[in-house]
Amino acid sequence: MSPTHDIRFTETNSADDSAGSTWGLEGNLFWYLIGGGFASVIALLLLFSMWRWTLVSALGPAAVPISLALLYVFAFRQGRPSGYDTDLFELWLKGPGFGPAAVIQPKAEKEPSNV
Repeated sequence: MSPTHDIRFTETNSADDSAGSTWGLEGNLFWYLIGGGFASVIALLLLFSMWRWTLVSALGPAAVPISLALLYVFAFRQGRPSGYDTDLFELWLKGPGFGPAAVIQPKAEKEPSNV
């Protein structure tokens, strides 16, 4: 007979680490697409109904909000680390932070060996 061992189980709450996904998008990124779609529909209604644009001419400007939302989600958020978008925009606006600039640093010269 083999001795009986008590196995201790501990909850790790590992499921809490995931932000989940909706429609294949990480976390709450689908809200950006919902907002872009809503803004596009409102723009289309305003241009077509209120300002009497033709439907074809109103479709172009109305597609801008959903296009920007798609660009933002898939270029800057989906599959990227947390804070990637804000770090990239800050780099574009303010330039690199404090640290050595690799472009300006002179190359190290090799000292001749006396062997």
